[in-house]
Amino acid sequence: MIGKVHSIETCGTVDGPGIRFLIFTQGCPMRCQYCHNPDTWKPNDGQDMDSNQLFEEIKKYKSYMTFSKGGVTITRGEPLMQPDFVLDLFKKCKSENIHTALDTSGYVNLDTVKEVLKYTDLVLLDIKSINPSIFKSLTSVEIDPTLKLAQYLQSQNIPMWIRHVVVPGLTDNLDDLSNLAKFLSDFTNIEKIEILPFHKMGEYKWETLGYEYKLKNTSEPTGDFIEKVIKIFKHYNPNIDIN
Repeated sequence: MIGKVHSIETCGTVDGPGIRFLIFTQGCPMRCQYCHNPDTWKPNDGQDMDSNQLFEEIKKYKSYMTFSKGGVTITRGEPLMQPDFVLDLFKKCKSENIHTALDTSGYVNLDTVKEVLKYTDLVLLDIKSINPSIFKSLTSVEIDPTLKLAQYLQSQNIPMWIRHVVVPGLTDNLDDLSNLAKFLSDFTNIEKIEILPFHKMGEYKWETLGYEYKLKNTSEPTGDFIEKVIKIFKHYNPNIDIN
């Protein structure tokens, strides 16, 4: 099975538990204003990689993954734009008892990815905003597919980590944050909620690619504000790891 891959990282530590082999896929349907990997957007860029060869590389790191209770994470771009490729890799991982994690925006056709989710141990779901108009303005797409995916994961009891990026002037409205925290409180399959401060580390990529970076004058949120946001989420989700 051939897939379009942007890059790989052999010893990631922030995209799921333990030490992880990260595969960054090529292609994304969103155009998030704060994206730090805009070079993954175009689906025909990147490199062709054979899943058999890629899995042989993955197996070289199995001892590290086993020792640290880590595994393989397929991340963005948007992996579920290539569901057959992801499915093939995850089937191979499960045959070797390697933990699988999928980092997704959730903007997918649910019917096309249900088979992939049967071989997925953990989903890292990035919810940009619970406010539909903010979500659309920020990403250029509708929120409904992301929420439908979250609800399907709940129905199948597939573990989730929720990620939310706090962008001053866009996703830092306290009412919206409270509404998102309330929405998540109805789920029983969430293991962790990550509150991530906006940063500009990808700004140079936008300039290199000739894209207009609309957040040039947006400041990073303060540590005090991030702590305030974490308290909101802990209020509604007291039994979930939130950081």
